[in-house]
Amino acid sequence: MRSDRRRRSCVQEVKTANRQQTLYKPNISRKRWQKVWRNWQLYLFIAPAFLYFLIFHYGPMYGIQIAFKNYNPVRGVFGSPWVGFDHFVRFFESYYFWDLMWNTLAISLYELAVGFPIPIILALAFNELKHKRFKKLVQTVTYAPHFISVVVMVGMVIAFLSPSTGILIRFVEWMGIDAPSFLTSPAWFKTVYVLSGVWQSAGWGTIIYLAALSGVDPGLHEAAIIDGANRLQRIRHINIPVLVPTMTILLILNMGSLLGVGFEKILLMQNPLNMESSDVISTFVYRSGLENAQYSFSTAVGLFNSVINAFLLVTVNQIVRKTSENSLW
Repeated sequence: MRSDRRRRSCVQEVKTANRQQTLYKPNISRKRWQKVWRNWQLYLFIAPAFLYFLIFHYGPMYGIQIAFKNYNPVRGVFGSPWVGFDHFVRFFESYYFWDLMWNTLAISLYELAVGFPIPIILALAFNELKHKRFKKLVQTVTYAPHFISVVVMVGMVIAFLSPSTGILIRFVEWMGIDAPSFLTSPAWFKTVYVLSGVWQSAGWGTIIYLAALSGVDPGLHEAAIIDGANRLQRIRHINIPVLVPTMTILLILNMGSLLGVGFEKILLMQNPLNMESSDVISTFVYRSGLENAQYSFSTAVGLFNSVINAFLLVTVNQIVRKTSENSLW
């Protein structure tokens, strides 16, 4: 009898809890919609950005399936036959696979090694400048190239390094040095690409670190000066620790795009003579997909590139989260 009473009481409690949950869920949804309606201006403000990413970024993702098909424009995406991982195997077994991987990784790591610390150094240097007019002038000169388009930037690089009329070539020859062929030599392509990119983006990246340095408490520097710390010691023990969280987040983002070398600038600087070191995954996808009409194969290569970048992003973020308190999520 006691066991039956316990069972009945347990069943009754479960029914009561389920009834309360069913009554509570509509209340939660009603409150959520009330909050949305109360702040409809904010949702209307973010609606264009939301629709942009939904239509132009997430919408076209259904086309990824052609990487596993033998895509035929006549049959369409859904009518083309499946081939599985044949395109991936073809890319991995091709003779140019390791050349593309090496060029892409070499340019990315070279750009990361040179371009990542320079904005930090510039920000620390600008933060120590006391003359306001000179500081504004130097800041303007450094981040102005960021607003130059890629096409104009490459045109400037070609004009500066032209063997016949290049001002830098003339300067090197004036110093008594035989100027190498910067634009056609495979050995110089990566250096020209990386240094021109640093020139264009270093000043803009400096703004991010200057914004972080603006949050430093002046009292810390005053206390350090009283304790006898010089300028370098204050930079090392006060300014750099403040920049570490920002540096960590930007490093994670850069590692997440390690294989994502853009094809626009490389394509503009590329020529048959420097193809040996300038051909990367993105330019190969461009040629395969648009010039040779190998839509499925180029999609497979691009998907492989994106998957590797996503894997690197998640892996580096997990490592950073376990070793420090700064991470993307």
